[in-house]
Amino acid sequence: MINFSNRVNAVEPAAPFVITNLVSELQEQGEDIVDLSVGQPDFETPDEILEATHEALDAGHTTYTPSDGIPKLRRAAAGYLNERHGLDYAPENIIATPGGKQALFETVMAIVDPGDEVIVFDPVWSSYEPMVKLAGGEAVHVDLAPYDFRLEPALDDLAEAITDDTALIMLNSPVNPSGMVFSRAAFEGVRDLAVDHDIPVISDEIYKELIFEKEQPSLAALDGMFDRTITINGVSKTYSMTGYRLGFMAAPTDHTTQAGKVHSHSVSCASNFVQHAAAEALGNADTDAIAGEMKETFRRRSETLVDLFAERGVDIPEPESAFYAMIPIESDDDMQWCKDAVREAGVGLVPGQAFGTPGYVRASVVDTEERIREAVDRLDAEGFI
Repeated sequence: MINFSNRVNAVEPAAPFVITNLVSELQEQGEDIVDLSVGQPDFETPDEILEATHEALDAGHTTYTPSDGIPKLRRAAAGYLNERHGLDYAPENIIATPGGKQALFETVMAIVDPGDEVIVFDPVWSSYEPMVKLAGGEAVHVDLAPYDFRLEPALDDLAEAITDDTALIMLNSPVNPSGMVFSRAAFEGVRDLAVDHDIPVISDEIYKELIFEKEQPSLAALDGMFDRTITINGVSKTYSMTGYRLGFMAAPTDHTTQAGKVHSHSVSCASNFVQHAAAEALGNADTDAIAGEMKETFRRRSETLVDLFAERGVDIPEPESAFYAMIPIESDDDMQWCKDAVREAGVGLVPGQAFGTPGYVRASVVDTEERIREAVDRLDAEGFI
């Protein structure tokens, strides 16, 4: 019998995949499921990126690459962040990783020691705390639910959460799972506390191109933050390339040097031909047109979802970005509620406990408005609303 480590025993499988797997199982049996559990756009990868993928394969780009990424991609990633997000990165500030999740994991492993505290904001993306636990750290939660998932009113709570053991703050805006966009004042409040206490901050900005109307700064662009911010981004969401698994971190070179050790000893490098496709996306694709169509579609669908629940007496904090919404439910066990909703109503949703916010479920508006209406009708008919 194998004895497993305390660190791996301390984490559970990712809850979103529990529901996704159940949805897949029922669909295999012929069940019609409106799947609002998946965290990926329902758009095709743009043709020019597919063409660049084929060209890279035809050119034989199937070997190892430099561990941090091919120079073309690192230049494209730095240029993209500088031109579109007002930053000032050079190629040596970039590490290309197999997905943005790997960039997050490498950063946590590079910074967090056993016993360190890491501040996260609830609702929090489901992999943040497990990453911290795998590094031996402890996640300290700042709850945004009492503030309709906004950060600015919770800045005093953030200040109280900081201790001498705080090694890192993990910030995600636009937010998965709530769809909220934190204000400039909220970012400045995080900046002030990070500078005062000399704490590095992860700024996970993977959904930044999918903000509906508001504006959000990049944290590293604020005074005093370039040298203490690790910016996380990638091509998965903006360019509908989730299966390509290509993300990147942008950070001061002292961080990329240390995180690069984790990178080289774990994944070696991101896939070669995928890096070429990502360089095309970041360097040459019409990002405004691609993201513009997506965010307008997701905005309409989000409004439809909010209105449908409002008609049934359920108020949802109105999403401001991406394709997520948090829906309050009346249940003491939101995981069981979600399993029942799949089996009885044929609707896939993710339990709020996965994001540190029990009493809610996450919906992804990644199906047509017609199917979203059908999902709400099904939930209503089966007594889930």
